[in-house]
This record gives sequence, structure tokens and C-alpha cells, in this order.
Amino acid sequence: MKKNNRFTSSLEYKIYSKETIDKYQKRINLLGLKNSYNAIKFLNMRLLTSVILFLVLLYIFDLGYIIAPIVVFIYFNILPKIVIESKINKRIEVLDNDAMYFFEVLTLSLETGRNLKTALEITSYSIDSELAFEFRESLKEMKYGKSLNEVLENLKLRIPSDTINNIILNISQSNIFGNSIIETLYNQIDYIRDKQILEAKALISKIPLKVSVISVIFFVPLILLLILSPIIIEFLS
Repeated sequence: MKKNNRFTSSLEYKIYSKETIDKYQKRINLLGLKNSYNAIKFLNMRLLTSVILFLVLLYIFDLGYIIAPIVVFIYFNILPKIVIESKINKRIEVLDNDAMYFFEVLTLSLETGRNLKTALEITSYSIDSELAFEFRESLKEMKYGKSLNEVLENLKLRIPSDTINNIILNISQSNIFGNSIIETLYNQIDYIRDKQILEAKALISKIPLKVSVISVIFFVPLILLLILSPIIIEFLS
């Protein structure tokens, strides 16, 4: 069984370069621990479906030898954006929404006099969210001899949110240099709150534009139709 795994692994590295595998694995890691596939599975799936799509288009269309390469080229390059990047963007939104409550609870835990490790454990186990799950699973690595700072560094590799990674970095530095973690967290919470307010204002500012577009597309033609309907009826009669 081990020989077969080694053979498969060596075969895959002959088909795909190490740089390509590492590149996609880094992006897939950002989907979190709940993600069920890896770079090899994705690359194999993309290659197989591309070949099938090419053969189908070649068989269906008379000009398949022209259409198939173009369509497969587009499919091959756009698939990572659909399968990986879109999920990463959705996950950023979920994690950013979780962040403020998680770090508020963490700050309250630290204010009771607990150390950082204990406060993180209490916070991650008392909250049911995507961010809490990632912290909870990461802290389990400390049972195998890793330090808290190593755990936090590894956690950043699975977090696609720059905001959260910046907070994790500040927590690590505060833990290393002995700075006030509570003060750092309060500053970061204020930053998250301000960011959410600005994002909400940006969404609100787009509403008039969306209403205007809808009005132009639906209501203006309807009004013109009502105004011109007598003339149209008279012309047709």
C-alpha cells in the first residue's frame, strides 16, 4: 500500500510541478480545516474534466477542433476562481463577521486574570462559529509540543482575512514582548467596529444607484408605454 502511495505521489509530481501544487495547496488551506480536498485532488479533477469537456465538444460540433480548445482553455483557467477563490471570499466575510464577538469575549476572558492560552481555550470552546472552530482545533496542536506562537503562526495559514491575521500577529507580538494584550485587543476591536460601520455606509450609499438602475430598466419603459399606448393603438387601428 505504501509503495502504491509513493508511486502515485511521484506520478503526480511528474504531471504537475511542485510550484503548482504548492501554489494551489496554499489557497486551498485558506478554506479551513473543514475543507475536504487538497491540491492534488483539485488538479486531477480539473485535468480530467477538461479532457472530458474537450472530447465532448469535439464530438458535438462540426468546428469542434476550433471551439474545443478555446472553451477548454477558458474553463481550465476560470475553474480555480469558481471552485477556490469564490469560496475563499465567502469565508472572509464569515470570519470577519465572527471576529468582533470572538475577540470581545477573548478580551473579557483576559480581563479576569487568565493567561492567553487559557483565555483562548475558554473563548473558542464557548463560541460556536467558524473562527472559534479554527482556534479550537489549532490549540490542540499544543498537545504535541508546539508553542502558542507556533500554533498562532500556523493558524494564519488557514485564515484568508487580513484583518484577523493582523490581530493574530499583534497577539503573538504582545505575547512575545510582554506588551498589554488587552489594550492591543481593544484597539483591534475598535478597528473592526469602524471597518464594519464604513462597509455598512458603503452599502447604503450604493442603494440609490441600484434603485436608479432598476427604475431605468423597469419603470421608465413602463411609463413610456403608458404615455405612448394611445398613439400606438391609434396607429395600429
